[in-house]
Amino acid sequence: ILGGFLKVIDKTKALETGIKVLVQKLKGKELWLIPILMFIFSVCGTTYGMLEETVGFYVLLAATMFAAGMDPLVGSAVILLGAGSGVLGSTINPFATGVALSALPEGVSANHGLVIFIAVVLWLTTYAICTAFVLAYARKVKNDKGSTILSLREQQKAEKAFSKFASDSKAEAKLTGKQKATLCLFALTFIIMIIGFIPWGSFNITFFNGFTGWLTGEALGDWWFYESALWFFIMSVIISVVNGYGEKDFVDTFVDGADDMIGVILVIAVARGASVLMAETHLDNYIIFNAADFLSKVPELLFVPLNYLLHVVLSFLVPSSSGLATLSTPIIAPLAAQLGYSVEVTIMTLVAANGLVNLITPTCGAIMGGLALAKVEYSTWFRWAFKVVLTIMLVNIFVL
Repeated sequence: ILGGFLKVIDKTKALETGIKVLVQKLKGKELWLIPILMFIFSVCGTTYGMLEETVGFYVLLAATMFAAGMDPLVGSAVILLGAGSGVLGSTINPFATGVALSALPEGVSANHGLVIFIAVVLWLTTYAICTAFVLAYARKVKNDKGSTILSLREQQKAEKAFSKFASDSKAEAKLTGKQKATLCLFALTFIIMIIGFIPWGSFNITFFNGFTGWLTGEALGDWWFYESALWFFIMSVIISVVNGYGEKDFVDTFVDGADDMIGVILVIAVARGASVLMAETHLDNYIIFNAADFLSKVPELLFVPLNYLLHVVLSFLVPSSSGLATLSTPIIAPLAAQLGYSVEVTIMTLVAANGLVNLITPTCGAIMGGLALAKVEYSTWFRWAFKVVLTIMLVNIFVL
């Protein structure tokens, strides 16, 4: 459904034109695009786990950064590290923090407010690290094209794919009235979705209970997969009407967008075969139980670092944040509670470790699909991102 929604937005050219207008307004200050866009992507990441859905933006930002005198790797990093930093510090992301909290066994509880606070600290520190690395590299490439990490073959591919955007960028871009309305509706869609996912009841806020259930059947604050899917579908219809698309145009575009996501979903589904094999052979339980037994005997100072590293390893085998949370939380969280450690920190250790791995693992569909669209090879990304990921890991462990 989200794929169909994004395709409808793409058809309007509102986002594309909006970014071009932004580039023109920042002429000579293009580097400002990096922290701004990374923060926007990170907000989407921390609220609803936007990562795979970013694939459609890689071509656009790779072309934008190329036109601004940088290289496609900068565009890829803006999206992947931006959204990834948000997912790593998931505040209300139902696919990570939400599943982990739901997987807590009876008798073990966590303070949702404290979980969100820890997530915010992880999110913002990781965002700051990623932004610093991307800005430093982008500035270096902008000042000296020869300092790019891209191979000659990659540079030639980028030149062939994106040089037309560089010439087009000189023409003045202007948003139409319909495109401005579309951008407002686009922003409203995600604002309402974020409000829908925030567990207002945990904060004793009942303002939304009385009048918002009619929209999707559940009041804002109680949304989950079906409610958010329905909301995206409703808004895609409204945006199509605003732009004057007929029934056939809308259906064809929406189905095409859903189809675009199938490839990414299949990559992720096949990668999750590792978790299926682990479950069938009970290897997952074997690893978790033995790791839990080992963690119960280590000094307090080592519990968090070793727990973090355990979930880094598990994340390669079980890349799904929800799958990992369902597997690990019922065992590790009670152990932490029994030892007198913070259950909230234990939950965010799992979420942060999984988010870290998804910045660099080849089993992540967003990485492989996005890099292919941006004409950046995975080996190049790995070489460049390794230092960033290592720095993030050390700071995450310190924060936790």
